[in-house]
Amino acid sequence: MYLPPHFAETRPETLHRLLREHPLGALVAPGPDGPDADHLPFEFDPDTGPLGTLTAHVARANPLWQRCPTGTPVLVIFRGAEAYISPNWYPSKHEAHRQVPTWNYEVVHARGTLTVRDDERFVRGLVARLTRHHEAPEPRPWRMTDAPPEYIDGLLRQIVGIEVTVTSLVGKFKLGQNREARDRLGAADTLLARGQEELAQRMRDAG
Repeated sequence: MYLPPHFAETRPETLHRLLREHPLGALVAPGPDGPDADHLPFEFDPDTGPLGTLTAHVARANPLWQRCPTGTPVLVIFRGAEAYISPNWYPSKHEAHRQVPTWNYEVVHARGTLTVRDDERFVRGLVARLTRHHEAPEPRPWRMTDAPPEYIDGLLRQIVGIEVTVTSLVGKFKLGQNREARDRLGAADTLLARGQEELAQRMRDAG
């Protein structure tokens, strides 16, 4: 990933925040015809492994877990807030007309080694934690016990757990840090007015 210094994000708490708030990652691993990607919701534990551990599950029918045995190096890409930025949103554009469109975004690349966990107890615990986390905002959160035990047991047999022991976390937060503060804030104000609250706040904080 091309990473100019002014867009590099190295603070662990900021990188971890993106992984928690945007848990759908693209897991890139070797495939029969070159690199392949699977899009999976991950759970991140910052306290295990050298730089944390990512856990997820795949369908048993997915060849990933057999094609990539334990120890396979992988890359997981997490994307945060992103949006098109028009030069018309920069105050300086209307003075000198020396601005062009761009795209602002947050992304974290997590590299590590894959471990296959074909283990019913591991998968059950993972699914329970993911469910509790993502159902928490609901008025009546769904629980695994809401469904018949034999139904859940059958579904769990159809999935396989995976872990990624993270060895590298690289963040690129392109938020207008290379522009005048008035231009960055002007673009943030327009995004906010258009409902892009998350990216607008990140751009405001980038100064």
